[in-house]
Amino acid sequence: PEGDFCPLCTLPIPLRLDEHSALNICCMKRVCRGCDLAARKRGMEDCPFCRSPRPAGDADELAMIQARVAKKDPVAINLLGQKYIFGELGLQKDTRMAVKLWEEAAEIGSIDALFNLGLAHERGEGVKQDMAEGAEFYKKAAMQGHVKSRNNLGCLEGQQRNYNRAVRHLLISAKMGNNDSLETIKKMFMNGLATDEQYAQALKGYQEALEEMKSHARDEAKRLRDERGL
Repeated sequence: PEGDFCPLCTLPIPLRLDEHSALNICCMKRVCRGCDLAARKRGMEDCPFCRSPRPAGDADELAMIQARVAKKDPVAINLLGQKYIFGELGLQKDTRMAVKLWEEAAEIGSIDALFNLGLAHERGEGVKQDMAEGAEFYKKAAMQGHVKSRNNLGCLEGQQRNYNRAVRHLLISAKMGNNDSLETIKKMFMNGLATDEQYAQALKGYQEALEEMKSHARDEAKRLRDERGL
């Protein structure tokens, strides 16, 4: 999906997205840490994509999100749902409201909202627990390239002892840079549920995905964040 690529350097963003990038509330564009650092080095403290000032506190951030929601921005609607699920930015925790917002966002194109609906149905948060319904949402998101949805499908298949189908899903997400998928295939291999060829294929694909996502700016940004304990 588009959100997995930095709009500035156009490189894929490694998982976890929140660790390697930041979502800019003003324009709802996710920019990698490398490009954000490069912008700050040039003296730009505002959004590196649209140049708008960054929010000054929770109230400002919520107002900016709601302004994008009013314009029917699917990314903003999905994000507002996430704020309700955790009770952030001064909002009272409301799982039903979160699900309602995710349903709206999914209808107008948010793949992340499909994933969140999958989680909600799998866990029974804001809706009646329904594993089959959760899997359907994961499938819809996975078909559009959502890595964590593909991983979760693999895990659900594994729980149902459909090991061949589980490995097929996990191979796809491992090759897209999902370490959880790689580790699950490794455990399945060690337990005789996946072949050595499948594990080797997953490891090779995972390493190639990481290599594709590397850049000097990202390495520097990671080093600085590690030094600060972020």
